[in-house]
Amino acid sequence: MNRTDVYRFIDAEKTSYPVRLLCRLLGVGHSAYYQWLRAGRQRAADRERHDQHRAEVPGLNTAAFYGARRLTVELHERGHRWNRKAVARLMRLADIEGAHRRRRGKPRRRAASTATAPDLVQRQFTAIAPNRLWVGDISYLRTWEGFLYLAVVVDAYSRRVVGWAMADHLRTELILDAVGMAIQHRRPARDQVIHHSDRGTQYTSFEFGRTLRSCGVPASMGSVADCYDNALAETFFATLKTELVYTRAWPSRHELEMEVFSYIEGFYNPRRRHSRLGNVSPDTYEKVHRESLTDIEVSGQ
Repeated sequence: MNRTDVYRFIDAEKTSYPVRLLCRLLGVGHSAYYQWLRAGRQRAADRERHDQHRAEVPGLNTAAFYGARRLTVELHERGHRWNRKAVARLMRLADIEGAHRRRRGKPRRRAASTATAPDLVQRQFTAIAPNRLWVGDISYLRTWEGFLYLAVVVDAYSRRVVGWAMADHLRTELILDAVGMAIQHRRPARDQVIHHSDRGTQYTSFEFGRTLRSCGVPASMGSVADCYDNALAETFFATLKTELVYTRAWPSRHELEMEVFSYIEGFYNPRRRHSRLGNVSPDTYEKVHRESLTDIEVSGQ
């Protein structure tokens, strides 16, 4: 009989005999027995708390594609002080796996230059304030009916999607609708914001260039067939596809279009946490910026 079995025997017989007598007869110290008893109670309490946490995590993970880092931040805001390793362990036990991107192929070699605008960004996708740098691009979203084409305009400061449009074609009207939405909602001053894109035929078209010039938005373009020259937009599309498009099959364009709309306006802009933004959403990041400007103006007065 090992020491643990001795302690269990004493625990079972303590209602019939004094603990000190049992400990003396079995050759163990009574203080060691009580220490074992306290440790057992602590383990039972830990197991109960662990089971409770394990049951709570699936319900708290409202964004089912969050990994351990973003889910930890989400839980901290709800009053749960669990560290990332504990959250990761609970996710494994609850069979929750964060969405992750697929392996990318090797970058293609650069093609000859055909840009109609210089590269004003040089892969520096940062801005000191909203409406200083916008990045536009188009992506293909597969459905059983065929491709749904999505054009977006992303603000480099907050990663907010400030303009978007969807269609079943790749005509220039698609990107004109996306840029028009961004200009209408944000109303930037003339020559305040740069619009950066790749050198796709839609962005090098006469209609698109004329629209930017008429609105006072300087154009910038990366090199041909190099995703790194438009990495900010590519990152958004990778996130969208990982967290939404690749999660299931899409029978119709209309169904996917509704879900993309809900993702951008109902989740990505107002709620999705970005590690680059300090694990807050684009809307929250811009709100903090506006409040800081207000504080500066008040203190200046």
